[in-house]
Amino acid sequence: MPLSRLDEYLTHQFPEPIDTVYTADRNFYDRYYFNLHGPGDELFLVAGLGQYPNLGVTDAFVTVAHDDVQTTVRASRELGSDRLDTGVGPLRVEVIEGLRSLRLVCEPNEWGVAYDLRFDATTEALAEPKTISRAGTRVTQDTFRYAQVGAWSGTLEVSGTTYDVTPDTWRGARDRSWGIRPIGEPEPKGIQAKFDPSGSMGFLHNWLPIQFDDHMIKITIDNDHAGRRVQEEAMLLWSLGSDRPDEHLGRPEIDIEYHPGTREVRQGTIWFSGDGASPLRITATPLRTVYLKSGSGYHWDGTWGHGVWQGAETKVEGLVDPIGAPTERHHLAWLNETLSRFETNDGRVGHGMWENLCMGLYLPAGFDRPDAVAS
Repeated sequence: MPLSRLDEYLTHQFPEPIDTVYTADRNFYDRYYFNLHGPGDELFLVAGLGQYPNLGVTDAFVTVAHDDVQTTVRASRELGSDRLDTGVGPLRVEVIEGLRSLRLVCEPNEWGVAYDLRFDATTEALAEPKTISRAGTRVTQDTFRYAQVGAWSGTLEVSGTTYDVTPDTWRGARDRSWGIRPIGEPEPKGIQAKFDPSGSMGFLHNWLPIQFDDHMIKITIDNDHAGRRVQEEAMLLWSLGSDRPDEHLGRPEIDIEYHPGTREVRQGTIWFSGDGASPLRITATPLRTVYLKSGSGYHWDGTWGHGVWQGAETKVEGLVDPIGAPTERHHLAWLNETLSRFETNDGRVGHGMWENLCMGLYLPAGFDRPDAVAS
């Protein structure tokens, strides 16, 4: 059984080399996620890199909404035995200081996206509630995640335009997650179809790391098709250097207005309920969206998906999708990363991402068919 550089560190969790994970489940993954935006809404960038030890694959992507198109560069290779090798084609992630600073690189390529960027945290990393779900007796998700906001510095090139990325105005968020969730080529459903009959289920997902000048508000709201709460979080973290304690804001609630003819968010209002809940109300106004269905690997497109072996030692691809009006980009809308402006009822203004998905049936919004859209 091969050893790797990580075996030199005191990181083992069970009596196997570090490149062997605790479970034989094919769906085990370990992933970085990042987003970046400047002072306006000119562009929004999302990048990620994952390792899939039981599938023997690692892959990475960057996708940028800029002007009227979304450009994606994606790469995949055999994982091998060196988990410290986090380069895939032109893309790589380097840890400068754990939980504080990371470097992202995309080498120049034919699709016109290149960068050398550094993320420096402005808050502590926030450990989220663990996610566990089952289909019958089978565990389909068992994941742990932390989230963090920060400032970016470096250089970025998109479609012939070079940006000087400075930490005073370039901000964003990141997360790290690992565990079990569906990856790789789709599996036959088998008896799982009994627990998710076609056309009878759905899901609402909202994940919002909101960045203000001296704090982060982090909100998660996941509901099932009937509006029953599956997962939630509402926390306020003050910036590094503050001695103010983290604050639980209460049970997060959300009202969403959708663009007519779509399930793409047009505006939202967030507030908090329960004993001792914060009186804050937050209005979310979308500015620009990255559509993860557009080649990132989050959505299986028949050839590419997270952890899917591409049949080559290394494979690199690029895609360009035009972004029109909401009804014209309906085929791209699914899991949407929406750069938004957030304004509180006490006058604070922040920016950040509103990750949103409304899939299948969602009865509280009147989506009583899988293909129903807002009127």
